[in-house]
Amino acid sequence: MDRRRFLTLLAAGTATALAGCSTAQATDPSVPGATTVPPADPGPAPVPRPPTLPPPPPASAKVAVPPGPLTALPGPGQNLALTVDDGADPAVVEAYIQFAEDTGARFTFFVTGRYPAWTDLAPRLRPLVETGQIQLGNHTWSHPDLTSLSADDVADELGRTRKLLRDTYGVDGTPYFRPPYGYRNPQLDRIAADLGYTVPTLWYGSLSDSGVITEEYLVKMAHQYFTPQAIVIGHANHPTVTHCYPQLVEVIRERNLAMVTLDDVLLSH
Repeated sequence: MDRRRFLTLLAAGTATALAGCSTAQATDPSVPGATTVPPADPGPAPVPRPPTLPPPPPASAKVAVPPGPLTALPGPGQNLALTVDDGADPAVVEAYIQFAEDTGARFTFFVTGRYPAWTDLAPRLRPLVETGQIQLGNHTWSHPDLTSLSADDVADELGRTRKLLRDTYGVDGTPYFRPPYGYRNPQLDRIAADLGYTVPTLWYGSLSDSGVITEEYLVKMAHQYFTPQAIVIGHANHPTVTHCYPQLVEVIRERNLAMVTLDDVLLSH
């Protein structure tokens, strides 16, 4: 349940209880002159939390990062890497954090550094980064087409977000970076590698939520692409996904998948 909603419901319940205490005598029909007051509306019922997800595979099952861009998790297995880009809407970033806290979900954020969510929500996100439940990768500072920039500008885009990650979370996201739109070329790969980002991380499936879509369509995409060893891309830009967490969990559990970060399954250092 959303924490603010929980607190609101808690406050409402407390207020109702206090009101009941103060009016008990006046509403008791055995007391002369008492009036009958209808019971207070208890408000909406609490939303049940999705079931807890399974833990990641043991560290002994890790495999080496394959050469070239990463589009799927290598080798056999039942793992699912949900990777979440951007962070334009802090409420969606916060909802993903809540999702992780409530269910044990593990995923990798590819951070676009200019969005305030990454500093504003650091107190809640940092503990999950420190335990490894959430991993952070580099998605540039302002999300440009890196193949259209000069070498200096490419280095600046990656370097500014690397500094943000180091200063705020004590990590720098290496060796994983996600080029905006998936656009890359040999020059970009060389510049990124010089900064420690040796693994361009792409994807095979998508929740298709970089723009506004319906909940039904997002769940349809999850049914299509939540498959063993898939790297799936989502976005923390629009609230649709925050209404679909129970359905996503249901697909994952039905298919016996384990949500993982990239570091959970890959030997990258």
